[in-house]
Amino acid sequence: MTEDENYMRAALELARQGREAGEVPVGALVVCRGEVVGRGYNQPISSHDPTAHAEVMALRDASARMANYRLVGCTLYVTMEPCVMCAGAILHARVARVVYGAREYKTGAHGSIIDVFAEPRLNYHCDIAGGVLGDECAAMISGFFEARRQQKKEGVQ
Repeated sequence: MTEDENYMRAALELARQGREAGEVPVGALVVCRGEVVGRGYNQPISSHDPTAHAEVMALRDASARMANYRLVGCTLYVTMEPCVMCAGAILHARVARVVYGAREYKTGAHGSIIDVFAEPRLNYHCDIAGGVLGDECAAMISGFFEARRQQKKEGVQ
């Protein structure tokens, strides 16, 4: 198993925590010099905060731990392709590399809808790789929404 796969498994565990909390199961972590410095999972529902995506939560955690809003040299692992908001936060934080699992065909900002990371007019760019444990990450999301549809069908909220 590669280092990226190991970290993505840790991000999947964070996604499971989000699922157990009733959130859309997306998990993220920030790694700097081989150490996990930030963790997060989706929390917009429970926190009443539309910005509380897994990536933002992991960036906030890492920035607080490192006492710096710049995360130069760090890698962000996330189970789903970042949205435009998260892509902006990633670039502002100066994350060096992003590794994600599943594509997000409705809101993805790495080419599924738009490619913010490749926008030449922006003053910062990072390396980005998708598809790491992509099938597992996609299965977690699709399973979550399938269960929700089934509950709705059965009249369970």
